[in-house]
Amino acid sequence: MADRESGPGLVWCPFPDAEIAQAVAATMLDEGLAACANIFGSIHSLFVWSGERGEAEETGVLFKTDAALFDRAIARLAELHPYDAPAILAWRCDAAFSATAAWLAELRG
Repeated sequence: MADRESGPGLVWCPFPDAEIAQAVAATMLDEGLAACANIFGSIHSLFVWSGERGEAEETGVLFKTDAALFDRAIARLAELHPYDAPAILAWRCDAAFSATAAWLAELRG
């Protein structure tokens, strides 16, 4: 996996329930792959998967991290997630409060 440019970044991932979301978030924090995990209440997801329409109640998590950790964070989320092919999206933030950027940069060591 190629190194990515550093800077504030976000990773979004929905989970089947709050218990799993909290367990995975704790692991991501403990392993230094995220500085914060915002766990949302129940979200109703509508989707098309394998050509069929579906829907589910899920719990969304927004991880705050450094973009340099995207590849490792995404790979680890995929390992920890109970879905065979979880939806994991990451993006670098174009702007951030300086204190927030400094806090997330601490993840790089």
